[in-house]
Amino acid sequence: MADNQKKITVTYRILRYIRKYAALVCLSLFLAVVSVVASLAIPVLVGNAIDFVIEAGRVDFGKVSMYLCVVLACAGVSAFSQWLMSQMNNHITFRVSRDIRNEAFRHIQKLPLSYLDKFSQGDIVSRVIVDVDTFADGLLLGFTQFFSGVITIFGTLLFMLVTSWQIALVVVLVTPLSLLVASFIAKSTYNMFKAQTEARGAQTAIIDETVGGIKVVQAFGHEKASLENFDKSNAALEKSALKAIFFSSLTNPATRFVNSLVYAGVGLVGALIAISGGITVGNLTSFLNYANQYTKPFNEISGVVTELQNAIACAGRVFELLDAPEMTPDPKKPAAPEKVEGGVEIRKLSFSYTKEKPLLQNIDLSFAPGQKIAIVGPTGCGKTTFINLLMRFYDPDQGRIYIDGIDTQTMSRETLRSCIGMVLQDTWLKNATIRENIAMGRPDATEEEIIEAAKKARVHSFIVRLPKGYDTVVAEMGGDISQGQKQLLCIARLMLCLPPMLILDEATSSIDTRTEMQVQKAFDTLMKGRTSFVVAHRLSTIQEADCILVMENGNIVETGKHTELLAKKGLYARLYESQFAH
Repeated sequence: MADNQKKITVTYRILRYIRKYAALVCLSLFLAVVSVVASLAIPVLVGNAIDFVIEAGRVDFGKVSMYLCVVLACAGVSAFSQWLMSQMNNHITFRVSRDIRNEAFRHIQKLPLSYLDKFSQGDIVSRVIVDVDTFADGLLLGFTQFFSGVITIFGTLLFMLVTSWQIALVVVLVTPLSLLVASFIAKSTYNMFKAQTEARGAQTAIIDETVGGIKVVQAFGHEKASLENFDKSNAALEKSALKAIFFSSLTNPATRFVNSLVYAGVGLVGALIAISGGITVGNLTSFLNYANQYTKPFNEISGVVTELQNAIACAGRVFELLDAPEMTPDPKKPAAPEKVEGGVEIRKLSFSYTKEKPLLQNIDLSFAPGQKIAIVGPTGCGKTTFINLLMRFYDPDQGRIYIDGIDTQTMSRETLRSCIGMVLQDTWLKNATIRENIAMGRPDATEEEIIEAAKKARVHSFIVRLPKGYDTVVAEMGGDISQGQKQLLCIARLMLCLPPMLILDEATSSIDTRTEMQVQKAFDTLMKGRTSFVVAHRLSTIQEADCILVMENGNIVETGKHTELLAKKGLYARLYESQFAH
């Protein structure tokens, strides 16, 4: 019952997307009617032509030729209408799939990280690409064959009733068997197709994960285990796909069997009536043609129905993504500071990823504008989480963060993030030119400004040695340049924006010591007068910080300057000694 309700809901939502193209749908329906009427006229015309072939030597060639010319004209009209209808259906289908993809992609960018963290990238990609493609294929098949099929069924039935209601009664009595068979198989295959799409999503996730980390897989000799893992997912997909395809493939032969009974019944009853003089031989020929035309759509529609089960299952997965709750919306009238000085105040801040495992608890801090704040501590202590809360990638469970006295939750995320420049340990470059990557935060920057930012980041000399310089296209995720060079390009991106506040999360972790010293000097210049949060494992880089926060298990256990913390001989002193002890 729940599955049926879900299918009805998904179908209704699909119709809402199609409603935008109601004019094209109406035109497609009209063309389907024209095509079917033209094709249905052919058996009548052929039957009439046959009636003018009385016996050997008594053939009215004039009448036969006239009917054959009209038959050719009807066939031409039917074929042209069918072609035009296919064009309309293509437009409708691919515009609907385009709309769904666009909405899904926009929605993904509004989803909270807490939701995206629950699913693999491959599964999300599979929903937006593969599932929408499968849905589009099913929808196209539905438009192309369902409209014509339904009209053909009612049209042929009408023609048969007009010609001989007795023979038509035989057709009407046997038809429900075909419908019952198709309906039973369609209901059975929905859950099978749903399992197939889920298995395909899991397999896409494995492929995405393996390709993304292929160097690590090869470095640790994990190829065999990866293949075994993929084989398991492939076997699961094979099992679910074969089951779904096997049961759905039963539809066609089952309905063909029923349709053969219809044809046999029409032939037998029609022959008896023709012998008694109730209809002519031409009428019987037309009837047999109509019986063929009447039963053919049942085969097609039964196939369409099973494909639509697959399409609806895929659409359901896409709609699950679209129904995921977005981030808490920005205020209707967001606060916007005229000028950001960089004063930061944190009051009673608490946050956890899961209720069972609290992380940050009851944090109270205050920093003056222009201060350099370093955040240190063992792995997993909450440093990056603290940064994520500052940037509002996550919202705190309790407490507030203020910038220049303004609650960050009363600001729009765009305003907040435009105030804070950020370089992460995990670098990200888009598939574009080096120039476009550096200018990502300031698309209107001049060539001179981009080059100056690159020079400050100590990456200009590397860029000019490339074959196309700043016009060199970086592969997706920067796979064709080193990790250190990627990080320098991300630093150049920050140098170009010059925001009033900075966050550096292990920003120089992949750079050699000599370059790091040069970039550090550039950072020191950049950080003057700017409030800066620096997450660091190399304690040598943060000795001049105005305040060092030492974190452990989500709590700030020590605060102070470098010399003060060493004198306390606490966690910071132990971390420092572990790095510099000989």
